[in-house]
Amino acid sequence: MTTRSNVHRHKTAISRSDFSRPIRLAIRAGIVSPDSTLLDYGCGRGDDVRGITAMGVNCTGWDPVHCPAPPTTPADVVNLGYVVNVVEDPAERRQVLSNAWDLTKKALLISARLTHEARGMKISPYGDGYMTRRRTFQKFYTQQELREWVDSTLDVACVPAAPGVVIAFRDQQSRQLFLSSTYRRALRIPSVRQSDVLYEEHKDLLDQLAAFVVDRGRIPAEGELPCAGAITQQVGSIRRAFGIVRRLFGDTEWETISNSRAEDLLVYLALDRFGGRPKFSDQPQAIQLDVKAFFGAYTRACTQADELLFSAGNMATVDEACRKAPTGKLTHDALYLHHDALSDMHAVIRVYEGCARNYVGLVEGANIVKLHRAKPKVSYLSYPDFDKDPHPALSGALVVDLLNLNVKYWDWTDSYNPPILHRKETFVPPDYPHQQKFARLTKQEERAGLYEKTASIGRAREWEILLKEKGLRLTGHRLLQQRET
Repeated sequence: MTTRSNVHRHKTAISRSDFSRPIRLAIRAGIVSPDSTLLDYGCGRGDDVRGITAMGVNCTGWDPVHCPAPPTTPADVVNLGYVVNVVEDPAERRQVLSNAWDLTKKALLISARLTHEARGMKISPYGDGYMTRRRTFQKFYTQQELREWVDSTLDVACVPAAPGVVIAFRDQQSRQLFLSSTYRRALRIPSVRQSDVLYEEHKDLLDQLAAFVVDRGRIPAEGELPCAGAITQQVGSIRRAFGIVRRLFGDTEWETISNSRAEDLLVYLALDRFGGRPKFSDQPQAIQLDVKAFFGAYTRACTQADELLFSAGNMATVDEACRKAPTGKLTHDALYLHHDALSDMHAVIRVYEGCARNYVGLVEGANIVKLHRAKPKVSYLSYPDFDKDPHPALSGALVVDLLNLNVKYWDWTDSYNPPILHRKETFVPPDYPHQQKFARLTKQEERAGLYEKTASIGRAREWEILLKEKGLRLTGHRLLQQRET
């Protein structure tokens, strides 16, 4: 990358003690693993390269200032982290993206700064972006602008991983596997209800079979389970082995798992319509087998998925689903949920929220989801101390307008009087680790008369004043009398 003499690109490289945001997302999604190779294209001072290498990943980096030897060997994954936004020449910016793509074997991560990040910065217009006081260039994108620029430059349909982060995949099947994994809920292997000599004798093999069935919701096809040959040799057949497992774990548990995976597949197919749902033969083999097991035919599955998608676009249907939700705090215009409770929601709610996530990707740090019931909007709210603070303060909110595809961000980190949460047990699923502790505090606060005027306790300062007036204080999740001085 060349640079104009009055633009100091070398000053944009920063040092960090942890992984950069796109690398964290790639690790979490399983895109970066010890089995893959990684090229950090525009690695700056090389902090990500050192951290990834320490994980056992074959990782190299290139930077025009700090590591100038040009890369020649393609890598499975290439990270173009916050590079395109500091290149002031639009033609060179496109060339940088194309060069990184040429070195990509499987997936290219592209990240850039978003428009809301320009707030409060001392910048002046320069070209199609801005010049900072340090004479560095910054190009700020909207989420849609970044996606469209990548798609048009590389002739791909990229996938949003997070606000300001998109992924371009080399092949359709890798793209579909990533998307399908995004909407699959976490399920646990049920507990064994009774003992069985044959199960105990082949426990290691049968546990692997059980794990597969929990993951896919069906019996493995030939070639899908590495230990299938050993199971057949020891037990007789895969079906007989699963019969043993099913009897021990219970028919009801396995029926629930199968239904859950069928719904996960519908949610994925419904949301995949936005990106141009591929033909059946272009779906990964595992998904093809899922479709045949749960729906018999791809056309039948797609028809049901379309019906589900259209239902999620009907606000009356969304409102009804929110009202019947098993978990969440229902207000006059929205349903508030902890993100761990989303997988327990009706498929209509999951697709409704999925429409927003399909547009912005994963919103890091957001642990409360606000599902608007009157207008098609989804808000992602960040409460950094949700588990520890009895009444955590809001630090930020990202709002996705599904009607206009606008994204707005609100920052509360420096607020003197931020919004706070009450009745935390209502937001979380019943099996949430701290649910009972949250509920006990709410009962204490109710008995103390702290919820008599709920309209006046939604902000931190008003809540502190009320506690002082009542002569009360909070120690962790316990309400105590204030000590006299």
